[in-house]
Amino acid sequence: MKKWDLSQLYSDFDSPQIQADLKRVAGLIADARQTISGLRLEDNDLGQKLLKLQENRDEIQELLDGLHNFGHLSYATDTSNHMAAKLIENVEALLPQHTLLEAELILFLKDIPDLDRIIDTTSGLSDYKFVLNEEKKAGEHLLSRDEELLLAELTNTGSSAWGRLQDQIVSSLTGEYDNKPTTLTVLRSKAYDKDSTIRRSAYEAELSAYTKKERESAACLNAIKGEVITVAKKRRYATPLEMTLEASRMDKETLDAMLTAIVEYLPCFRKYLSKKASLLGHKNGLPFYDLFAPVGSVDIRYSYDEARDYIVKHFTHFNESLGTFAQNAFDQNWIDPFPKNNKVAGAFCSNIHKIGQSRILSNFTGSFNDMTTLAHELGHGYHGECLKDAKALNADYPMPLAETASIFCETIVFQAALEEASPEEAKVILENDLMGSTQVIVDIYSRYLFETSLFEKRKDSSLSVSELKETMIKAQKEAYGDALDANYLHPYMWMCKPHYYEASTNFYNFPYAFGLLFAKGLFNIYQNDKEAFIPRYNQLLKSTGSHSIHDVLSIMGIDSHDPEFFRNSLELIKNDIDYFIRLD
Repeated sequence: MKKWDLSQLYSDFDSPQIQADLKRVAGLIADARQTISGLRLEDNDLGQKLLKLQENRDEIQELLDGLHNFGHLSYATDTSNHMAAKLIENVEALLPQHTLLEAELILFLKDIPDLDRIIDTTSGLSDYKFVLNEEKKAGEHLLSRDEELLLAELTNTGSSAWGRLQDQIVSSLTGEYDNKPTTLTVLRSKAYDKDSTIRRSAYEAELSAYTKKERESAACLNAIKGEVITVAKKRRYATPLEMTLEASRMDKETLDAMLTAIVEYLPCFRKYLSKKASLLGHKNGLPFYDLFAPVGSVDIRYSYDEARDYIVKHFTHFNESLGTFAQNAFDQNWIDPFPKNNKVAGAFCSNIHKIGQSRILSNFTGSFNDMTTLAHELGHGYHGECLKDAKALNADYPMPLAETASIFCETIVFQAALEEASPEEAKVILENDLMGSTQVIVDIYSRYLFETSLFEKRKDSSLSVSELKETMIKAQKEAYGDALDANYLHPYMWMCKPHYYEASTNFYNFPYAFGLLFAKGLFNIYQNDKEAFIPRYNQLLKSTGSHSIHDVLSIMGIDSHDPEFFRNSLELIKNDIDYFIRLD
């Protein structure tokens, strides 16, 4: 069976280089902390000392990147891998001192009155201007040195441990289907089956599986969100959302502009869902188990090799460097494509700055959606490719921009498939895309509503399983309206989405909506001026690690505070919905 190659990181878990790198990181952190303790505002060579510190932090970042990815990627494909879990714990043991290093530097930076002058007059330091100024600003929310150290240490045995437990819970859960235990990954993949009986049976088996560990998952979620609320309050943020927005380099005006446009266009998505319900023979709205049901008589399937060739062909048509990147990812075994026992569900891409490569996990079963998912994750990889020559500290882009290149690449293959399709195939392809857009706009909005409510309620006490289910159902009803059958919703969506269990990535829902609408808008710009677009697009991707979201969008002449940009992107989806309805 195909699997990814991690040998460019380390040969195996017994590699002496792992221990050497762990020791090197510890030494570099200690050296950097010692340097910071000796810094004085009046130092004549303060700029040079800050430059040396940044170069030191770059090396630390790359070493941690390699160590973390070797453990995390090995664990993702086999959650029973104890050696991988141990390496993850070894890396996490370094994080408290690393966090303290970052905190001590921030405490010093916030007191420098003329930081920009020092940066501008020190050769080489301007490469770090954005990150230094961002850290100076973050000083406003920093705790004391001792509190930062305690918090970093408690995170390892708190939210990080709870998150790993949830990974193990979900990856080991099975539901009784066809008289045998079946993994959640397989059960959820059956939502795309053309047989309605299979879709419904798999949905019922999936929901039944969650009941086996619902209390344990609720404990994980309550613990993690409780920690986040405490940290946000201690850091003097009004809400966890405010903390998330600052970490995302997004201002509230941008989020509000996007949400304003989304709420305005929800009726359009409900119109699509109602039409799909009618096509599938439902009279009371679409049941959740048929959200992903194929529409039309054509079953578009791909072998893994066919999906590879299709993606490479159309990526190359857009931009030769994108096609070359994708071909290399397939040829060099950067992808772990197929589902298997103890492998985490879903798909993701990890950009490994240390080696200038990416690794992509998917659970490919041959559907059109699986092909576009591969394109999506390769888009993440191309984003990393554009940033591989950046300083490590400038290669970390915020969550909302993380989905830009991925959704753009998804759009490339979708548009190509639509143009090449017969009328019946076009109906299937268009519906598949609308299904995906509905997930990213409507379902994501329901998850945003759920998490907002979850944080509000968790301030007072832990939520029971029934309260979590009720909160999720309420959010789904508000987002989907009467387009879904109220008797067949998904009360356990809080269990199967891993982002809820990552204390460092709260509200990892609205970034997907932002990414879709930004990518749709970019694709519209591309179609109007293809030749001028590509260099600006590549420059945009390179800038994502060292600019705010508002400034990144301004590269393309976009004002992120104006709902009109988001309305224009949503209008493109509305046009597709209208076209889909006319096809029948």
